Parts: sequence; structure tokens; C-alpha cells
Amino acid sequence: MATKKTKEPANESKLFTPYQLGPITLRNRIIRSAAFENMARANRPTQQLQDYHVSVARGGVGMTTVAYCAVDLSGVSFDGQLYVQDAIIPDMKKLTDAIHAEGAKASIQLGHCGNMTHFYTCHCMPVSADSWFNLYSPTIHRALKVSEIKALVKKFGEAVDWSRKCGFDCVEIHAGHAYLLSQFISPRTNHRRDEYGGSFENRVRFMNEVLDEVMAHAGKDMAVVVKTNMWDDCWHGSDIEEGIKVAKEIAKHKVHGIVLSGGTVSRSPMTILGGAMPYKTLAHYMNMKSFWWLKAALNIPGVHQIMLPTQPFKELYFMDKAKIFQKALNDQIVNDQMTLIYVGGVQSGDNCQQIMDEGFEIFQIAHVLIKDPDFVKHVQENPHYHAGCGRSNYCVGRMYTKEMKCHECVEREGEKIAPRIQREIAQLEADAKKSVEEQKKK
Repeated sequence: MATKKTKEPANESKLFTPYQLGPITLRNRIIRSAAFENMARANRPTQQLQDYHVSVARGGVGMTTVAYCAVDLSGVSFDGQLYVQDAIIPDMKKLTDAIHAEGAKASIQLGHCGNMTHFYTCHCMPVSADSWFNLYSPTIHRALKVSEIKALVKKFGEAVDWSRKCGFDCVEIHAGHAYLLSQFISPRTNHRRDEYGGSFENRVRFMNEVLDEVMAHAGKDMAVVVKTNMWDDCWHGSDIEEGIKVAKEIAKHKVHGIVLSGGTVSRSPMTILGGAMPYKTLAHYMNMKSFWWLKAALNIPGVHQIMLPTQPFKELYFMDKAKIFQKALNDQIVNDQMTLIYVGGVQSGDNCQQIMDEGFEIFQIAHVLIKDPDFVKHVQENPHYHAGCGRSNYCVGRMYTKEMKCHECVEREGEKIAPRIQREIAQLEADAKKSVEEQKKK
């Protein structure tokens, strides 16, 4: 089913008007993006995970997305992530029922982490497009056999059926950020010499087969969106030109939306997340078992900037590149009634309106909802509302070893934050504020 544009009432912003995303109707144009919550335990959903998504749904989003669910245990990178298993269907159905009771739709992100994991997490040797050593996990990984690729394609389709049983209205296929599908797409990580490597057509073959399978299983009742990289932002990675080609391949499958992201989780994570990397916070919370060497390196002055480079924060930091994609995919948007979904750097009601003014029909947010689950309601009451998120990325620094939380929420709940982390937060928030002010003067 095509994605339809609804008519905008006279003298009213379309931000809070319904939107038809394939077979489902969203009550407004705002989606909670698939930001990793780390609220599962032993790969099972928890009451905390449910409570968080219910709070976001109650806060007014049109749809909330449960982050990263692996289609197979081999694709899990953390114990705090979910994977497709029948044993958790009742708990997942309880979660989606609770979201629906608040008037929001429920989506789940499906993917496979590839080489971004460890044996003791995924219970096998990590896999990827080819065999090598992933410095950032760190782990040795092996190339998937063609028969294994075909099996994973089927698992993606089965994961859609599983999502339906869990009560989800939409699935988001993760084809970016240097996870498995992206590891096949990127020339940096794919050096295969068979039909899945070499030329562009071969490198996108796995993704295309997955999307064929997903759309066949989605049928007429499940919306499908795909997260893709506009560019990898790393040496030998895909550039904007190739990112556009990938997006056009995705559009051929008649998906209902494409989420425009960018960056590589192991090389340019702050391209994905926006702003500064909180090195002290990351090192403080980092799990020694998984990342002992990275924890040590983060405490060496100068080394951390090379390994995990930071950047000044900018509101709507993906907008310039997203508009390039908007222009390049205009024919697909018009003819197939597919939509491009903006994500990145939303801080305020004014940002939300700017996205509408730029011609994007729907968009995703995450950071502001970590601090303020009622953000959408506040914007509805006050179009100029600002969430006050300082963009220190403290939530990012802790979310791989503890549950995702804003430092203000942590302090309100009585959890002590080390003085040196408090100082880092203050400095990074001051830097982000200065960066935004400078950008506005230009």
C-alpha cells in the first residue's frame, strides 16, 4: 500500500495532522526513533522497557520504535538487546498493547549487528561480509557463506511475521551505521569475490534480497521503513553519491519510508548522534569485559579524539544532506508515494516546524524524549517550546552498559554522578550552546 499525503487544514501546521504511512495511520508526524534503550535483560523485554515506551506514547508521539531487535541470536551485540524468539511474544504483546492504549502506533527495528559483537554475547564466531579483525569490538569475525546469507534473508521475513504476532504496526529494517547489511553495502568492509561483493550491484544484493523477503511478509497490514546511510563518513566508506544509489535501490521495493541517517558506529559515531563524545563518561561506564582496551585508550589524552572523533553540535545536523536526497529521490516520492523520514538534531518546536517547511512529511526524534517524554505535548501547547536538552550526550556515554537515561533524570532519582563526569557534562553543554549560537549568527 502506498504512503499517502493528507491534506493540510487551512491556517494550521500539518505537524499535528494524521499521516498515512502505508497501511497505518499515525496521529501526527512525529516518531520516536530507534535509539538503543539498553532496557532488556538477558535479551528479554522488561517492565522498564515497557514503561519507557508507554511514557513516550503518552507524551504524544505518533509512533514509538523499540530499538534494535536482532533477527537471530548471532546478530545480538549486547545482552540488553532483544532478538526474535517465540518465548518473548507474550511480553512483547503486552508492551504493544500498552502503547496502543495511549493512542500511538508501535514499530520495532529489525537488524543484525554482523561483526559488532563477541562470542560470549552472540554464542558463535561473529560474522560479516568477509573475514578479518574488528578492532573496535575487538573480535575476529568470519565471512558468511552464501547458504548462511540465504538463511538470514529468510529470518528477516520470519521476523516480520513475529513482529505482527507481537502486535507491532511497523518494522524498521536497519541497513545503516555499519551493521551487517551496511557491512555488505560499504566498500570499506566488503571485499568478497562472489556474487555478494565487488560491484555496487553485488554489494547491495543481500539488502535487496532481504527487502524482497520483508515486503512479501509485510503484506497489506504492516508498514515498512528502512534506515539507510546517506554516507558512511569514514575512510573508504560509501559517499553521498553511492548513498543516493542505495536509497534508490531501497525505493524500488515500494517500502513506505526511508530514514535518512549517516555515519559509522565504530568510526564516526558522533556523526550518527550529533555533537561531542563524552569520553570521560564513556570510559567511566564502559564494561571492562567487553571493551577493556578501549576503556584504557579513552583515558589517554589525544588518543580518544583520533579513535572516536567529536564534532560541534548543530540543530538539524542532517538537514543539508537530507535535502540532497530529497531532490535526488523526488521521482520515487511522487510516483510511488514513498516518504523520506528526517532524523537528527531536533531540539524544539521550531525545529519541528522547520522540518515540515522543508517538505519532509514525517520525522524521528530521540534525544529530547530521553530527557522529556512529554516533548510532543509541550510542542502542541507551545510551538516554540525547547526541551532544554544540553547535548552533552551523557545518555550515549552510559547506554551501552546501563539503561539509557538523561543525567538530569539520574540525579532526580538519587543516583550519584561522579564529580569529574559532572564537570564534563557542564563543559560539553556549554560548548553545544555556544556552537548553536554561532550557527544562528551565520
